[in-house]
Amino acid sequence: MTLVELQQGEKAYITKVRGIGAFRKRIMEMGFVAGREITVVRKAPLGDPIEYNILGYNVSLRNAEAQLVEVITVQDLKEHISNELPPETIPFVDEKFLENHARKKGKVINIAFVGNPNSGKTSLFNRASGMHERTGNYSGVTIESKEARFFMDGYQINVTDLPGTYSITAYSPEELYVRNYIQEKAPDIVVNVLDASNLERNLYLTTQLIDMDIRIVAALNMYDDMTKNGDSLNHEYLGKLLGMPLVPTVGSKGKGVEDLLKKIIDVYEGKDDTSRHIHISYGKAIELAITKIRETLARPENKHLTARISGRFLAIKLLEKDEEAWNKIELIPNAEEVKEIVHQQISIIEAFIKEDSETIITDAKYGFIAGAVKETYKPAKKRRIRKSDLIDIFFTHRLYAFPIFLLIMWAIFYLTFTLGAYPQEWIENGIALLGGAIDKGMTDNMFKDFLIDGILGGVGGVIVFLPNIVLLYFFISLLEDSGYMARAVFIMDKAMHRIGLHGKSFIPLIMGFGCNVPAIMSARIIESRRDRLITMLITPFMSCGARLPVYILFISAFFENYKGTILFAIYLTGILFAILTALFFKHAFFKKQDVPFVMELPPYRVPTGKSVFKHMWINSAAYIRKIGGVVLIATIIIWALGYFPRKQEFSIDYSTQIAQKETLASTATDPALEAEFLKEADFLRQQMKSEQQLNSYIGKIGRIITPVMTPLGFDWKMTCAIIAGIPAKEVVVGTLGVLFPPDINSSADQSISERIRNQVILSGPDKGKPLFTPLTAISFMLFILIYFPCIGVIATIKKESGRWKYALFEVGYTTVLAWIVSFAVYQLGSLVVG
Repeated sequence: MTLVELQQGEKAYITKVRGIGAFRKRIMEMGFVAGREITVVRKAPLGDPIEYNILGYNVSLRNAEAQLVEVITVQDLKEHISNELPPETIPFVDEKFLENHARKKGKVINIAFVGNPNSGKTSLFNRASGMHERTGNYSGVTIESKEARFFMDGYQINVTDLPGTYSITAYSPEELYVRNYIQEKAPDIVVNVLDASNLERNLYLTTQLIDMDIRIVAALNMYDDMTKNGDSLNHEYLGKLLGMPLVPTVGSKGKGVEDLLKKIIDVYEGKDDTSRHIHISYGKAIELAITKIRETLARPENKHLTARISGRFLAIKLLEKDEEAWNKIELIPNAEEVKEIVHQQISIIEAFIKEDSETIITDAKYGFIAGAVKETYKPAKKRRIRKSDLIDIFFTHRLYAFPIFLLIMWAIFYLTFTLGAYPQEWIENGIALLGGAIDKGMTDNMFKDFLIDGILGGVGGVIVFLPNIVLLYFFISLLEDSGYMARAVFIMDKAMHRIGLHGKSFIPLIMGFGCNVPAIMSARIIESRRDRLITMLITPFMSCGARLPVYILFISAFFENYKGTILFAIYLTGILFAILTALFFKHAFFKKQDVPFVMELPPYRVPTGKSVFKHMWINSAAYIRKIGGVVLIATIIIWALGYFPRKQEFSIDYSTQIAQKETLASTATDPALEAEFLKEADFLRQQMKSEQQLNSYIGKIGRIITPVMTPLGFDWKMTCAIIAGIPAKEVVVGTLGVLFPPDINSSADQSISERIRNQVILSGPDKGKPLFTPLTAISFMLFILIYFPCIGVIATIKKESGRWKYALFEVGYTTVLAWIVSFAVYQLGSLVVG
């Protein structure tokens, strides 16, 4: 709780003082330190300000200032101590003991990791905190802040990993998120992670953090890369110039992490001489303007703003014409006066220097950086040719780039099938053995049918594709961690611009091959709202891991000799629809916006086994959780709807006819005739089961919608599977596994692909013909590719766009498009085949 929450006459102990710069220093000099007792004397008639007693004298604080002082009440502290100490010692607890305990309770350090994309920030965060967040060798991986907590040297350290950003100007959502977090959450220490081999670029963000008047510790990450190049850096002297300690680290190997944490504690305790606030000089004209704006902001009634945000930082941002800064001053009483001063100062500066005020400030920052680097950094006498540059000669070549990219993608899908076939077969055999054991060990009853047809037929039919999912995530992880993904963006930039999108849109599209939800969230790295919206609306065309089991099922059943090629073609089809849809949206709904392309090409790196395994484990575990959750529940519901009602009137007396056929088989003297009678009996059993399903609850539901889906080549069972796949696409396979149970003779030994392939039409003029054909399979896979994304995707689109209309539009247009495409493919294909 904070001081402002205390009631009149209530006592408390201070645990922490937040805030920035001069305010924090002034209030701590007045005795507001951890462990000090404070009492509320009285509140002003209007509730603001409030008078407090501390160290025997009274001091008045406004509510905005009091909110920055964290406290624990005497009563809460005593209750907390009573839980730790034996009851007999409680009466002897004195004020000194309470003060020490409050000081101890206040030993919490909140730190935030801030840095450029590709600076190794999240890797360093993982090493420092012991967390296992996913990292990637291209920008935009960390979409939201990640938090962890650990203990060191008596301190509880709360760590937050903020999104990677090149600056904290209100230009992209990431920049704004980082800036607002620092201002609103006021972390005790900001850890500025710098790529030691790209200091000048990384230090621009550092200059902005310096302007914010916060305590900073800089981590010189990837220090080994810099030294390998033969460069040298006097980081102690650079730290003095910047007013912050710099600690060399290698986040990927854990080097320097302990030194970094110890330095954070030193800075927090005020034991580091390097840590001090400096002012970056922007020249006389700018400095005079900053002073005048700060004087206008420094009114007592503006304390709620200036106690949290540095007045100098706010003045600089106003001179830079920063939109978010202008929004902040709208809330202060003398907003119009501040605006007038700012406009006046901008006019004077630009008239005098003949340059835009934002450009002048940016140039001054880079001038400061250049001077600091020149003083402390010595490049190698001979500059080595980077391996990454040599590799890029081929990988980004105007002739070879596209063929190499397509070859890599084709190889991924081919290997996903080829290598995944072996463990997939092992799992299928295991499920078959389990099914056979249940079939032999249990008497015929509803529970036995539920286990074999519901659980093993549904969930088992989905889990067999786990090896393929694991392999796909393995290859995607290699692309990300190696740095090739950023090259793919670079290669595709021109093509993306031709369809009206930003080059960065390619990142969410590629990420969509794993899961559409984080892919849509990663669209935040795109600065233009128009490009973000289009990217979010077309990302579901990327075949996520949930659709992969459906593709594998039908490709294995009907395209045995062309598995990898057909899967590659399906994924390419999704990309093609994304391109065509983007072109349509560009001309029909969204006006053209040109946004500059800025995409860093990080150096190639050999992916670490730990990182790749982590990626595979996280996503595979999510797949297994989904199987144990939504897929299990859905398949149970589908099985129940297909199993009941049990009392039905059949079109013919199947039981009598089956008994007759079995009697004829037992009395037949010719083995061929016996086999024929048994085959007819089995066919009658299949007809009976099919009619039972047709008259079940799910059969009735399916028959209502089937007329709409019949022109696509789908029967009522396929229609039910499509409906069941709305929550999650994995449910489609589970539903088909339930609705197409093993043949009577083969029991549970048949794989779901064989069961699909062997289905025949049991009645009507086409009786005996295959229910599924390669054309039906293609039509079905295309429908699964295009139609309604899962519920999670729709919710994410609503959250990221801020409006339901985009989410509902996604539902409508994808479903209609799926019907049109499948209809055209099936009908035209039928004409050609016919």
